[in-house]
Amino acid sequence: GAAPDLCPAHSGVFQLMEKAECYFVNGTDNVRYVQTYSYNRERVIMYDSDVGHFVGFTPFGEQVARYVNSKPETLEHYRGEVDRLCRHNYKIFAPFSVERSVSPSPSQSIPSPSQP
Repeated sequence: GAAPDLCPAHSGVFQLMEKAECYFVNGTDNVRYVQTYSYNRERVIMYDSDVGHFVGFTPFGEQVARYVNSKPETLEHYRGEVDRLCRHNYKIFAPFSVERSVSPSPSQSIPSPSQP
């Protein structure tokens, strides 16, 4: 059979990515949950538990944020992710996480890749 027409004007790859992140400070004392939606590597919309609602970064994202922020039950679901996803799974995440509690002093330096 004949090969399909693969005209570049009519083909493409589109990527929608959803990323959920949990940030822990001092164990589970201070937990931040961030969920980001990106389309073709451009951040479109984000939920940040420190803010408590969605923020849009594109005209479409702003429109979606207004809509989702008008739904109390949806916002309540995302607010609950701090406990449901982050705190609940802390014992699983902890061995793979790195908590930053001390900043390097000015006298400390990081060797360049050419140094042993």
